Amino acid sequence: MNHWFHQDGIIVADTQGNTRWWLLAAMGAILGVILLDETVISVALPTIQKDLGLTRLQSHWTVNIYLLVLACFAGAAGRLGDILGARWLLSAGLLIFGLASAAGGFSESGLDLLLARAIQGLGAALIFPLSLLILIRSFEEHERGLALGLYGAIGTIFLSMGPLIGGVLTEYISWRWIFWVNPPIVLIVAAIALACWRDPAQLPEPAFDWKGFLLLVVGLASIVFGIMEGPDRGWAQPEVVIALVSGLLLLTLFIPIERSAPNPLIAVSLFTNPSFASANMIVFTAQFVKIVMFVFGALYFQSKLGFSPLAAGAALLPVAIPQVFIAPLAGKIADRFGARTPSLIGVGCGTIGVALVALGMRVGNSQMIMAAFLIWGCCAPFLFVPPRRAVMMSVPVALHGQASGISMTFQLLGGTVGMALASTTFAITGSFPMVFWLIAIFAGCVFAYSYVSLERKPVKASSEKPE
Repeated sequence: MNHWFHQDGIIVADTQGNTRWWLLAAMGAILGVILLDETVISVALPTIQKDLGLTRLQSHWTVNIYLLVLACFAGAAGRLGDILGARWLLSAGLLIFGLASAAGGFSESGLDLLLARAIQGLGAALIFPLSLLILIRSFEEHERGLALGLYGAIGTIFLSMGPLIGGVLTEYISWRWIFWVNPPIVLIVAAIALACWRDPAQLPEPAFDWKGFLLLVVGLASIVFGIMEGPDRGWAQPEVVIALVSGLLLLTLFIPIERSAPNPLIAVSLFTNPSFASANMIVFTAQFVKIVMFVFGALYFQSKLGFSPLAAGAALLPVAIPQVFIAPLAGKIADRFGARTPSLIGVGCGTIGVALVALGMRVGNSQMIMAAFLIWGCCAPFLFVPPRRAVMMSVPVALHGQASGISMTFQLLGGTVGMALASTTFAITGSFPMVFWLIAIFAGCVFAYSYVSLERKPVKASSEKPE
């Protein structure tokens, strides 16, 4: 049973013995399963497309529907974690994710697979922010950066093996096993979480912000639908125009409604803190780049260079393997120096890496592409760990769950928007290099914004609730 105390305004679990380390291992493992599910499917897409008779756009939707549901529901899950507690909500997410993964492996049509992927996204949306919330509240302030680094390292072990596992399973067994590897891990994580975690006593909370939730979900879904479907259906088609316009209007309306709400789904006032805003933008960009690299990198190697699924998976390993070793170092650096310097190094060098990928694809040099993948893989931990620490340390205690939800929402929104824009760019131009030039330009803009906005000293959490 956990006991609770305040340290520098942070609620921390007074864990006994190795409990917090078991929780770290479990939360890192489930993060890893979700990351594995993002990367393992990338090398299997051409095979899945052929087996189930999917169009190019439908195959891209198998990636993006998962990310879209994640992005839409992660913020709500973080808020519900504040209200209801993380223990049973996390368990529900694990159950949903595990069952949907099993169903995905049994899919007999594109519709079956898309439905299973959407339900997977719902389960993952519950897991993602609540796993971060449990992790943050299990460690004291001076250990938190290290814990986040190890959490990321455990997750990226799975991520790093994703392309290779996907290639082996697809080429030698069946792509269906990329889904069937999930349920056993989910069961183990659920057992550890239920045994080791108890929520703190919850103060009475008002009703859930359903108005804000519906505006966010419908607005995001409409915009992503419009961007994804525009090239195939036609940008002037009524359904595309209505989706884009209504999505923009709903998200615009979302901001003043959330500002005036007594207990908003997302405290938009937090974005008046430049460090909070820029840190979330870096996480958004990191996920944007990561998804595009794995999906379009795998497609490029198989469709342009004639690689097998296994060879394409091996070619993507330089993106992921360095993160396993560098993530803990990124956490220690953030603990000592704050988020600004490591984050800017990550964004700047990562932008160079993406530009080199585009150049390598332009000249058809696979060695140059893999070297550029390696550069980005070394930078990626600095795009996730220090900014995420800055996000959590810049909000009051009462909003920790919501802050984790916002951070995860931005990360996953980066993936779904990135996938939508990359898919649209590729549909219009038919050019892999153009896809990567697009994200290089975007990342460069984020670097400039972060240079101006990120706090120049380590961010300390406030114990006061923002007005």
